[in-house]
Amino acid sequence: MTMTDPSQKALVPFVSVANMMRLINHIGVETMLRELSEYIEQDFKRWDAFDKTPRVASHSEVGVIELMPTSDGQAYGFKYVNGHPGNTRDGLQTVTAFGLLADVATGYPVLVTEMTILTALRTAATSALAGRYLTPQNARVMAMIGNGAQSEFQCLAFHALCGVTEVRLFDIDPAATAKVVRNLAQSGLTVVPCDSPEQAMEGAQIITTCTADKAYATILTDNMVGSGVHINAIGGDCPGKTELAPAILHRADIFVEYPEQTRIEGEIQQLAPDHPVTELWQVMTGQAQGRRNAQAITLFDSVGFATEDFSALRYIRDRIKGTDMYQPLDLLADPDDPRDLFGMVRRAGGLCE
Repeated sequence: MTMTDPSQKALVPFVSVANMMRLINHIGVETMLRELSEYIEQDFKRWDAFDKTPRVASHSEVGVIELMPTSDGQAYGFKYVNGHPGNTRDGLQTVTAFGLLADVATGYPVLVTEMTILTALRTAATSALAGRYLTPQNARVMAMIGNGAQSEFQCLAFHALCGVTEVRLFDIDPAATAKVVRNLAQSGLTVVPCDSPEQAMEGAQIITTCTADKAYATILTDNMVGSGVHINAIGGDCPGKTELAPAILHRADIFVEYPEQTRIEGEIQQLAPDHPVTELWQVMTGQAQGRRNAQAITLFDSVGFATEDFSALRYIRDRIKGTDMYQPLDLLADPDDPRDLFGMVRRAGGLCE
């Protein structure tokens, strides 16, 4: 069955976790990261086409549940995502997600998909895409501070898109670091487990921070960061959750996805509301400068934005065409007479003559 089978016109393609894993292994992780980054870059370069709003968040003492919607006028997409750092104590994921893509002309969904795995891929692809514009020339070593569920994807993305050849790992939980060492054993990367964040940063031109605690944390202190590095800060992604000492922010050239959201959730929530930042789309379109010189500290204050999920949804929609890596989902009522929804229900129960 293909997506264009007219007998299935009322059914919506659904990509389950199992089929997402099949698709990733069929394409290859690094190939998928590169392809995803191309879709993300395409959409950043047509930034003005999108509806944009900070994500709709419902915060609790233990985490956050969010909706991330956007539209380019032709298609509409949203992602449901949670962030509950304490989940790992109960054997649950910190982040889970699913998403939907719809046709604006009819309002009909055209794709429903898991996005727990897909979000990890799109986050890593966005990080490395930003890195292509911001990292020092010939950067080959990355420190990966925080070795949770995102870390392997981040390492592989920087390997695939930016030419990183060595990753230096640190986590307060040695088991997390050991997990990454195992998972990246056949990746082609030199993988170095470290005993402290300072050791992990030795010789690194790129520093990625990705920790989970919902707290004003200081993963990097000011004296840990020298000139000429790129910081990819992805752990601070909700109000009251940061990773960097404020002094680092005052020394860095800061790049963000959508300022209205990042000022609420990102590292720059620690700064004055008028502190200057540069939007990433402006760098990609040549309207703003990326890295100024070899001595500059660049910071990508990444919180994740709805257009990136939209790009990922578009990518999955295109990639599953002609495959069996989805299930047709009976999601839409399709009565013979669009005005007779009640009659369809009655006929299904054998109540009509």
